Amino acid sequence: MFKKKLKLDYGIIIAVILFAIISIITISSALTYLSPTLGNLALKQAMWYAVGIILVIIIIKLKNKFLYRNAWLFYFVLNLLLLFLLLFAPEINNSKCWFVIPGIGSFQPSEFMKIGLMLVLATMITTFREKKKSPSLKDEGLFLLKSLLIVIIPSILTFLEPDTGAVIIYFIIYFIMMFASGIRIRWFVILALLIVAVLGFIGGTYFFNEELFINLFGNDLYYRLERIFEWQTGSGLQLENAIASIGSAGLFGHGYNQTPLYFPESGTDFIFAVYASNFGLIGALVLLLLIAFFDGKLIHLATKKINQTDKFVLAGIIGVLIFQQVQNIGMTIGLLPITGITLPFISYGGSSLLSYMIMIGIILNIKVEDDKPYKLS
Repeated sequence: MFKKKLKLDYGIIIAVILFAIISIITISSALTYLSPTLGNLALKQAMWYAVGIILVIIIIKLKNKFLYRNAWLFYFVLNLLLLFLLLFAPEINNSKCWFVIPGIGSFQPSEFMKIGLMLVLATMITTFREKKKSPSLKDEGLFLLKSLLIVIIPSILTFLEPDTGAVIIYFIIYFIMMFASGIRIRWFVILALLIVAVLGFIGGTYFFNEELFINLFGNDLYYRLERIFEWQTGSGLQLENAIASIGSAGLFGHGYNQTPLYFPESGTDFIFAVYASNFGLIGALVLLLLIAFFDGKLIHLATKKINQTDKFVLAGIIGVLIFQQVQNIGMTIGLLPITGITLPFISYGGSSLLSYMIMIGIILNIKVEDDKPYKLS
């Protein structure tokens, strides 16, 4: 007998179930253009969803307080895994982003580092706000430097893999959570100016002095930027065929498993193109409305009277999901640079999907009208 009935948000649960159905169907359709050596990715995705459900149940049992109390341990272990990737992991597609687990698949630590950063930053912000009721500019400045260092360490390790998309997401998490922390706006103006100055120097050197750029930053960063800026010309088989597939789909699409053209990464980065070409404008609108409903539920929850540590983590989750949704769909239709960022809950990927399901467990644990701070020690 349960002493207390769990109050779960069934709107979020239903949305995740619909995401799972759409994901498995679309990945199954994408198999037409994927190598048979990859196996049945649709079946694998279904299995990852099943494992994800188990993770959600475990997190609901453990409660968020357990995650916050062990946040530094998770962060330390994940940084070790990122370091071990660089030292020992096999190179796949010129990257060291995955540990290969025989008989199971691959494991990508950077996906879980997103959650590790959210947990650590949330506990840091909570502790800072409890100790400094009216922080001075100096207090805030020191806190920003300490918290920024926490983000920079995994960012360097992840950048060296290389996985630029994950590094971008780390900093999205940082800025969103710092903004939610209530720190003075002037710090964000200063940080924005610094970022613009650094990016301006890098971009100016890239566009106007390629030789100097390569001497300063190396060939690796040059080719990464070249890949990103390809979207400006609309050139490239991947983008051209994806746009053509979506554009020719009409209202109702070409039909399931009828993607008209081949484009790389159809099951991961460009999964939206497969879905939109199969199910047309109507299908795309249904998915976009489902995403908007899901995001709206999270934003609505964030406006409620909830525990402040939960609020900070929820801000990070909302920022990550919305950024990835906008970036992935935007790059698929040629409005944003191609960065290799996947569509949450839809794209194939065991590590990424499990990381999102952990987020769902954290979200379902958040209780409305419970704003008492957790004792983190």
